[in-house]
Amino acid sequence: MLDEIEPPEMSDSDGDGDGEVAKEKIQLQFHWYLSIFFVIYYSSYVIPGIVFMEYVIIVFIPLFLRVDSLFVVFTNLDSLLAFLALPLVLIVSYLIHLFLVGLLSRIIWRYTEKISPSKDGVIPRNIPSKTANLYHIRSFMIKYGKNAFMKGIFPWLANWFFNFVGTSVIAKGSTLEESVVTDRNVNVGKNCYIGVNSALSSHFVEGIFGNIVYFEIKLGENVTLGGFNNIAPGCDLRDNSYLLPMAAATKHNLLKGDNYYFGIPLRRIFKKKVMNYLKISENNLVQAEELRDKQENAKLERIKKEAEKNEKKKRKNHKKNKGVRENG
Repeated sequence: MLDEIEPPEMSDSDGDGDGEVAKEKIQLQFHWYLSIFFVIYYSSYVIPGIVFMEYVIIVFIPLFLRVDSLFVVFTNLDSLLAFLALPLVLIVSYLIHLFLVGLLSRIIWRYTEKISPSKDGVIPRNIPSKTANLYHIRSFMIKYGKNAFMKGIFPWLANWFFNFVGTSVIAKGSTLEESVVTDRNVNVGKNCYIGVNSALSSHFVEGIFGNIVYFEIKLGENVTLGGFNNIAPGCDLRDNSYLLPMAAATKHNLLKGDNYYFGIPLRRIFKKKVMNYLKISENNLVQAEELRDKQENAKLERIKKEAEKNEKKKRKNHKKNKGVRENG
């Protein structure tokens, strides 16, 4: 069913006989969506469920729950270890569940990629095709894994999930906060921060019956999205780009980096415009810098004096203790 391609219907409603392709709703294959979800969801709980229940039945119940005396529970080593190990077993079972979610998602994702590899471009929605079908299937299947990691107790493992499944490339030191999309065809460099509800939307639909726009989003190193930002398909944010909250980039936008950006659509923050808006001069900036240096130097001097004072106090105590030992 995944590779069925239906012939498009022709419309002669206008009486011109041009054979125009009719706009029609995409045929969503809910049976595939639900089947894939149940496979990933339930299968990922089988092994961790067995591990946890085996521990409870074999270890926890006999050594802890069936002990009559509360005093014995906390004095007997076996009972105490059975009680203390329960949280560890829960965490291990949870990590196994996450790993299986990633493994099953990877297997299904790779299988769909063999059928029809993901490519940058525009996917027509008025002509049912294998590419459109698999686009919707991939979009649905990745949601559970993404939310399981990003909304779980170990959200930093989301980077591993995206890299392991192969949906995106997330470099070391980067942090992805919870968001609606930011799940596929994204290349994030080192030491980036994607603020809360910032959408790296590498794909979206143009209107109800519009085409699917699908292009990779690239982020360089040290890129910061303050929060509630929206980055459209095909954008390239170069190194040291800093987006203020709610700044948004339109499709195929290129940011040269080493600057701050704001607004919808986003634009650079120019020093002179900011100075005019805040009604400050170059002299004010120089004075502020001198004041900051003065405060830093004063702080360092204070730390140095405290260190010297503590050192003198230690030497004095050392001599005093030495004299007491000699007199004794």
